[in-house]
Amino acid sequence: MKIAIGADHAGFAAKEEVMGWLRDWGHEVDDLGTHGPDPVDYPLYAARVAAQVAGRRDDLGILVCGSGIGVCIAANKVPGIRAAYATDTYSAKMARAHNDANVLCLGARVTGPELMKELVSAFLASSFEGGRHQRRIEQIEKIEKGTWEEVGR
Repeated sequence: MKIAIGADHAGFAAKEEVMGWLRDWGHEVDDLGTHGPDPVDYPLYAARVAAQVAGRRDDLGILVCGSGIGVCIAANKVPGIRAAYATDTYSAKMARAHNDANVLCLGARVTGPELMKELVSAFLASSFEGGRHQRRIEQIEKIEKGTWEEVGR
């Protein structure tokens, strides 16, 4: 699997660690920065990862900032992205299985390395179940396209 990864300065060290795990697990990694600990603005890196995933140049994305929340908000502004913030393995798994999430967002200042490794593993090991969940994804897509009035129809 090809995975886009990005982080701001707060998530830089964690991003480097995550990339190592991904490569150890046999994945191809597309490192979209940042490439050092100097202060940067997280929306840029969230947009880069989201654009790669939305454009299907990468299969999935992983974003890391201090809390994980900022990159999640920013990534979800890109059409076609369903970014999920996870702090437990059940949520990481369900984000893919029920919500067809394509970007995992992590908080380097709130999640330790062992838990982060478990979250990434759970996210990557899961896949979208489809079925009754497909209808909900289609509703999300209507909201994204500005046709949210049709969601209940």
